[in-house]
Amino acid sequence: MTPAAHLYVGHTSHARFKPQPHKFRYRVFQILVDVDRLDEAFLGLKTLGLGRFGLFSFDERDHGARDGRPLRDWVSAKLAEAKIEASAAKIRLLCFPRILGFVFNPLSIFFVQDAEGRLEAVIYEVNNTFGQTHAYVTPATGEGDERQEADKAFFVSPFYGVEGGYRFRLSPPSDSFDLVICKHTAGETDFVATLNAERRALTDGALMGLFFAMPLMTLGVVAAIHWEALRLWFKGARLHARPPGPRASISVGRARSAVL
Repeated sequence: MTPAAHLYVGHTSHARFKPQPHKFRYRVFQILVDVDRLDEAFLGLKTLGLGRFGLFSFDERDHGARDGRPLRDWVSAKLAEAKIEASAAKIRLLCFPRILGFVFNPLSIFFVQDAEGRLEAVIYEVNNTFGQTHAYVTPATGEGDERQEADKAFFVSPFYGVEGGYRFRLSPPSDSFDLVICKHTAGETDFVATLNAERRALTDGALMGLFFAMPLMTLGVVAAIHWEALRLWFKGARLHARPPGPRASISVGRARSAVL
């Protein structure tokens, strides 16, 4: 049986093309956990465990319904709401862990797979810094290299309105994981985000190395969001007002056959 949790280490980059070009790149690390095997996911580790506190930790209440209910129940409910049929033999979540009790996940990804490991659906769980969350629930083809799209339905950055759409490209995590998200408005790409990571053994030694290499990374994610926003503001980027909306919402995406 494969391990219930893995460690992924890599980089994320963002590139804005207009009207004010802007780019940045940061090192990050994430954990990939089987939501049905949380009790065994971190056995033997002294630095990472279940709950809200610890040097590193994972808590189900940071995702999904955020009320302590099993994440499988939330995923199943969202798939039903989106009318996506899936066996969901395995559900895995890629996310940041808590570090010293703090976490903020701009994007967490649920991979819904059949018994053979083929992707049946992907849920992109997006959080903004205003305390809101949105799930883009998208069907998958199971062909390996997935291409999906969704209309933008959630306010993330004050420098973009809620318009246009996203195109996603990914494959199920293996020895490596690569994700490309292109945002487009009026038929033109105006923003691209990427995540490129390599799988590493999830050990106390690896985690301690990352703790010192990227101290307080999850707090740094929030700091970086505000720092890059300040840089954009100084470049003259126009601010958009945040529209009213629910704290949590979902929308349904589509599988694509065209090249991203």
